[in-house]
Order: sequence, then C-alpha cells, then structure tokens
Amino acid sequence: MEHIILQHSSCLNDSLTMAQVEKRGGLLRKSSASKKPLKEKVVLMYDEIFMTEDPSKCSPRFWEELFLMKVNLEYLEGKLESLDGEELMKIKDNINCLFQHCIQALREEHPIRVVNALQTLCALIRGVHQKNKSTSGFDIINMLMGFDKAELCMKNLMESLDTLLCAEGSESLKSLCLKLLLCLVTVTDNISQNTILEYVMINSIFEAILQILSHPPSRREHGYDAVVLLALLVNYRKYESVNPYIVKLSIVDDEATLNGMGLVIAQALSEYNRQYKDKEEEHQSGFFSALTNMVGSMFIADAHEKISVQTNEAILLALYEAVHLNRNFITVLAQSHPEMGLVTTPVSPAPTTPATPLGTTPPSSDDEHRLHSGKLCLIILTCIAEDQYANAFLHDDNMNFRVNLHRMPMRHRKKAADKNLPCRPLVCAVLDLMVEFIVTHMMKEFPMDLYVRCIQVVHKLLCYQKKCRVRLHYTWRELWSALINLLKFLMSNETVLLAKHNIFTLALMIVNLFNMFITYGDTFLPTPSSYDELYYEIIRMHQSFDNLYSMVLRLSTNAGQWKEAASKVTHALVNIRAIINHFNPKIESYAAVNHISQLSEEQVLEVVRANYDTLTLKLQDGLDQYERYSEQHKEAAFFKELVRSISTNVRRNLAFHTLSQEVLLKEFSTIS
Repeated sequence: MEHIILQHSSCLNDSLTMAQVEKRGGLLRKSSASKKPLKEKVVLMYDEIFMTEDPSKCSPRFWEELFLMKVNLEYLEGKLESLDGEELMKIKDNINCLFQHCIQALREEHPIRVVNALQTLCALIRGVHQKNKSTSGFDIINMLMGFDKAELCMKNLMESLDTLLCAEGSESLKSLCLKLLLCLVTVTDNISQNTILEYVMINSIFEAILQILSHPPSRREHGYDAVVLLALLVNYRKYESVNPYIVKLSIVDDEATLNGMGLVIAQALSEYNRQYKDKEEEHQSGFFSALTNMVGSMFIADAHEKISVQTNEAILLALYEAVHLNRNFITVLAQSHPEMGLVTTPVSPAPTTPATPLGTTPPSSDDEHRLHSGKLCLIILTCIAEDQYANAFLHDDNMNFRVNLHRMPMRHRKKAADKNLPCRPLVCAVLDLMVEFIVTHMMKEFPMDLYVRCIQVVHKLLCYQKKCRVRLHYTWRELWSALINLLKFLMSNETVLLAKHNIFTLALMIVNLFNMFITYGDTFLPTPSSYDELYYEIIRMHQSFDNLYSMVLRLSTNAGQWKEAASKVTHALVNIRAIINHFNPKIESYAAVNHISQLSEEQVLEVVRANYDTLTLKLQDGLDQYERYSEQHKEAAFFKELVRSISTNVRRNLAFHTLSQEVLLKEFSTIS
C-alpha cells in the first residue's frame, strides 16, 4: 500500500538506500556516524503537531496521512511528558485537533486508520495525564478536547467504541478498543477522581461488555479484559452518586451472560491455582475450589515458606461485585463445571487468561496484598453465606462436589495425599476451608480481622442450618477442636495480642459458636451421637475453658480498658461452665466406682448420656442473629484502596508491548 510504504521510505534519500539502517526512538540512522540521524515520517508529523501552527495549513492531507502511519507510541507519549504545563497550553489547539481527528478516524472504513487512531488516543490520554498528575480532571478534559467540545467528543468516541465492540469485525480491533477503555479508566490511581469517566457513565458501554461475555468466541478473546473493565467501572464514585453500571449489573438476568462472566472468573482463578500447583505440586481446580484455595494459600505462617504467586485482585473484585450486586449470579455457582469433578462437558472452550493478567499484583515479600486478597475472598464468602439461594445450593444433598483444598504443610501433621476425595455438599468444603484457615494462621502477625470474618462465615452457615433444620453430615469435631486451639492461642499470647487487638471480640464469637451448638445443635447436628460428641469435646478440653474463664474474670473485675469486653465473655461462658461442672464430678465418680484410672471416650459418652436429664442450662438470646454485611458503612475505605491498587496494576500491565501493532498489521495486510 502506497501510503504505508511512505513511512518507511519518504524520509530516506537515495544515498541511504544501500546502507544498514537502525531505528531507535523515532530516528533512522545510517551505521556510519558521518551523517545526521533522520527521523521517521510519523515522528516528523508529530513534531509538527507540537508546533503552535495548525499542521494542516501547509499540508491539507496532513490528518489523512497521519492515520496511515504506524504509530510511535513511545515517542508521542514521551514528547507529551517532556513538555511543561505552559508549553502544553501553547499547543492545546493542536492537541484538541488531534484528539478530534482520532475520533473521526474511528468511523473510517480502513481498519489501519482505526487501529492508528485507537493507539494515538491511548498515547494522548496517558501522556497528558502523566504530565498533569497534580491538576484536576477538568484541566485534563480541556487539554484533550476543550470544554466546549468535550461532551460531543466523548459521545462520538463512546458510540464508535460501542459499535466496534459489538460489530462482527476484527477481534484485534475489539481488543484494542478494550485496551483504550482500560487506559482511559486507569490513568488516575483513584478512578473516582477521573472526571472523564462521567462521560463513560453517560454514554454507557455496558451492553457491549455483556455481549462480549455472552458470545463464546468474543468471550474467549476478550472476556478477561471485559470483566476487569466492568469491575473498575462499577467502582467509579459508587458511594457518591448513582452509577449506571451498578444499577445495570444488579438486574442482569440473562443466563448466557451470567454464565459467561462466571466462566471468565473461574478460568482466571483456576490459572492462579495452576501457578500455585506448579510451586506446590498440589492439584487444584474448579470455581469454588479456585476461590477457596486462594484464601487457603494466601498466607503461610513462616516468612521463609511463602510461595510467591501473583494475586489476581482484579478478578476477585469482579467476582465480589457480581456476587454482591446480582442475586441471579448466585445461580452461576450451581452451574456444572467439569473442573469441579462433575461429568458434564463444557458448551464452549474456556476463555484465555493473559500471561500477565491485568490487575494482578506482582509476587512480593510484603503481606499487604495477601491480606487484601484474603480479606476480599472472605468478604465474598460472607456474601454467599448470607444469601438464601446460595445456602440452599451449598447445602443441597443432591449437588455433591469433590473439592481439593490446599492444605499447608505443618510440622505437626502430614501433608494430605488423599486421592479419593469424598463427594459432599459444597458447604463442607467451605467449612473445611474455614477450619484450615483457623489452624494455619496462628502467628505473631496475627490477622485478627480475617479471623473475625472467618468465624462470621461459620456462624452464618450455622444460622441457615438451624433455620432450615439442615442436618449436615460433617465432621464437626474438627471445627470444635480448631476453635478450642484458637482460644488456647489467644490465651497463651494474651499480652502480645492485647497490645494490638481486642481479643475478647474474637473469644466471644468462638464461645457463642459453642453456645449455638449447645442450644440448637439438636436441630441441625446430623445424629444424637454428634450432640454427645460435642459434650465430650467440651469436657475433654475443660481446662482450656477454665483458663479462659479465669482470664476474663480477672480482667472483668479490674477497672481496665478491657473490663466490659471481658465481662461479655464471662457471661457467655455460663452454659459451657454448667456442662463442665455438671458432668466432671459424675465422670470422676464413675471412674472411682469402677476403679478405672482413665476412662475411654465411649465410657465418658455413657456417663454423658445418662446424666442429660439433670443438666440445667440457661436460654441465651440472639445466638442465631447476626448483622448483615454492609459495604458502604464498613468497607468503603478498604475497597477504595483495593481499587486504587488494581488501577495501578492494570495501568502498569498495559505496557507498550500490549498495544503492539504487529498482529494488527498482519491481520490487515490485505488492505489496498
């Protein structure tokens, strides 16, 4: 094509045609240093734009020719960044003109022009924003478009992007459209300060994103970028104004779309597990297991044992928003996924996840991102544990799954190598995960907030079981043992932990879980013998409860800062202490009468069963009540910081090479 060839040849005179040519930063250089380096044609045209004169005055075909030139992103963005604010203002009219001509070029028939216009827009937006980090969004709008033309410019831009995304045409063009939108959304760390997004709210591309997710070929190519883009757009000023993307996401009920979103998220989380498996030689897969494994592997007690795998916070945010905003999305969790051990085959191939996914946090020795990701996983599980439909699915005896959880190697237990995982209702895997979390995170840098959330998830699941009288066949003893060990850890590290945390809040939650089993266990424990085992475990570990009572009694009788918090635990222990004080003398008497120095479990259970009738317990109110999760009131600061982190990582991963034209030019090489 004549115009394409121009960029490679028009700047070279005849004497250079036989010379070895190197291209560096927009310069064409002969290998001999005797002659002055010559610039590419496109770079010369950029230089004209950076003059104060209108470049089309002397060259009427200037803009037409510009968009036939291969974009030099580095040069254009670097040039913008090199100018100071005053210099930039002098060429504002030319920048506005370039921006407008880019938008016009998006409606051209020749894809090469469209490609070059999209990439030029990326460079313009990033270059101007980088230069004006300290200025307000309104200044950026004025610099790129001019206040008077901004509304029309952005309307035309969004309409063109919408058309390109929904068209049957080039997948490469769609990819570039999504890259431009991600570039536009993430140029500021705090996306809520990116005023250009007001126009993205007004001129919605929500339906285009949904179309990508519901259409298998598009989803395979672009599903990941589409889901990340949606997750970010949902978080624009979400607490300050009505965000149309939130409203629209909350009412989506199309099964193909929701399932498409679920497939993209499942694939990305499975990829996280695959990477972890490569390091741990642990097979992990599946939608729920992918999410639960992310929580299970987020922390390791000893720093030297940490395995560095990129945490995909963007995809977790997308899953959270879908679960939190759209009740219909819960149905996706009930879809059959072959990676979860079910026999169904996929309707379409799974979407691909980028080698370095957008929004992933690089592996780091710093625990901050692990904490963020772990917290987000537990918040997602909290939302699921509160949802009636999700609970019905989790507890359904007819929906059984094999979930291979990551189990951290620990000194006092062997690494699990169970190849024959049982098929059980999915709630068993969630409870297993919570137990695993409890036993593996008792460390110096104690993650108090995560422990509170973990216990809350268990409590909410128990509330559902009590309410619906679901008798779950689960090894409850493992949970009881883990909870008692956690109490022992809190007591043995009282001084250190109290310097940072109110450990009595957590202790109260643990004690009340036991109270829940004591008071209502007969309605949801699977068999009468399960209830007997509960009493056996309390009696067997009575010393831990006695020590806890002594500790809280000591602090509740002093006039210190923990008086009130400790007093609540003292009162909550009343039934546990009643059980211990009732059965222990009878067990000792039984041993004495039968001349047995150490009773077996079955002998203790025999004493328990024979003496239930004379046990008196107090009715405790509110054990099956809980405060529902509320993002805006309690988690706004967390999500603001999380989205800032994701925005930074998306921008970083939108490197120049991801906008490379090589694939695009090959695709359009037949254009004449």
